[in-house]
This record gives sequence, structure tokens and C-alpha cells, in this order.
Amino acid sequence: MRVVVTGASSGIGYQLALQLVRSGAKVLVTARRKERLDQLISESTSGHANGSAFIYALPGDLTDPSHRAAIVAWCDREWGGIDTLVNNAGAGAIGPFAEASADRLRRVMEIDFFAPVELTRICLPLLLKGVRPAVLNIGSVLGHRAVPDKSEYCAAKFAMRGWSESIRVELAPHHVEVLMVSPSTTRSEFFDALMDTKPDTQSRSLGSMSPERVAQLAIRALVKSKRDMILSLGGKALVWLARLFPYLTDRILTRTSDDDSLSKAGR
Repeated sequence: MRVVVTGASSGIGYQLALQLVRSGAKVLVTARRKERLDQLISESTSGHANGSAFIYALPGDLTDPSHRAAIVAWCDREWGGIDTLVNNAGAGAIGPFAEASADRLRRVMEIDFFAPVELTRICLPLLLKGVRPAVLNIGSVLGHRAVPDKSEYCAAKFAMRGWSESIRVELAPHHVEVLMVSPSTTRSEFFDALMDTKPDTQSRSLGSMSPERVAQLAIRALVKSKRDMILSLGGKALVWLARLFPYLTDRILTRTSDDDSLSKAGR
């Protein structure tokens, strides 16, 4: 199996690549931090004589069209096709919408939505040459139910989910699967690199999951062709609460938001 994993320098992407390589897949990893990709390759191949033949790195910024083109060119030249594209790269921000800049929204949308969408677009000819081809999108429970103070991230994940549902139907006649897994809070470096967010800002959430566990469940979803999978019990509870009792859910979430944000923005 030939797999491309984006955002592989830490967290879910790192663990996905590690587990896929150890299961025998050929994996191309990409992220901006070359030193972390080198570390991933070293860990992946440790104790495996032939491990170096199964993982490759192409550092770069996914929002750069030339880097996306380089990924496709590498896969075409080296593999002649792609079996699975994992859209995992992402970024977030925390804070009231009224206090945020338009630039923060554009940057989050560029990384979390536009870049993976455009990468998928140019990967499609190679996916059509794949064996049981699939696009695996790493979404979020916040793409099913939005919460306050994460409006940009929620918007990007809702967009990703809507786009996934649309192309799933479009690509079905071509036998390309489009799958989405939606974790809740994951214990990773994601919250260490929030955009335009106060340094002491905390993410309010109930429980968390390790990136190793998220990766395990994501691979299971890929193997079993799970089209849309919410990974945690807390995430499922939030989604069902919102569907059955939307006004109650709004009232509960209102208590977690910054009630003074509009008055601050008006000063």
C-alpha cells in the first residue's frame, strides 16, 4: 500500500505514519519541520533492516502550490500511483470571533481546508491508478457540532466534512473511497502552535485521547471503509445532544464562552 500522510511531524500524523510503516505500507510523509520528519524516519526504521525502503520524507509547506505539485510529481515518478491520501495537516486558534482578525480566519482555512482540498484534486489521477484507492480526511467532532471560541477551526472542519460528503458521491463510480474520522481533543503539540491566540489560553474539553490511539482507530476506519467515524464517546455524546436538544446544548456551551468579548471589541 502506497500512502501519503500530511502533517506528519507530530501528533496524529506522526503516529499514523509510524504505524503504517510498521504494518508494511510504503509511506511518503510531509510537513514543514524537516528535523521532525528525520526523527520519524529514524524511529520508523529502528530495528527493521528493510525499514528505510518503506518511508520517505518531502519537507515543505502544504499551503504552497509548488510543494503540493512536488508531492504529486514524486509519487508519480517513484510509485506510479497512490493508494491512500491522508489529509491530516491542520492548525487552530482559540478566542472570541469578535476579537479576532480576518487574517486568522484565512490562515486557518488555508491550512485546514484549501490546502488539503487542492492536494486531493491534483492527486486524483494517481489515486485512480491505485489499489482500492481512498482519501482519509482527519476531521474533528467540531465539524459536527461547533463550540464557542473556536469559530475559525469549526468553520474549516465543517467545510471539510461537507466537501468530503460531496466528493464521496462523485468519486464512488470511480471506486475511490472518501472516509472521514473525527477525533475529539488529542494530546499533541496542536495546542502549542495556535494562531493569534493568547499564550495562556486553555482549550476547554471533556477528556482527551492519545495520538497513538487516534492513529489506531483511523487505520481501522481505513481498513473497514468506515465512511464517517466519530472516535470518542464524549464526541458522540456532544453530537447526539446537539441533534436531540439543540437549544439546551447552546445554553450549556454559552457558559463556556467569553461573554464579555463583544463589549471588549467595542472599546
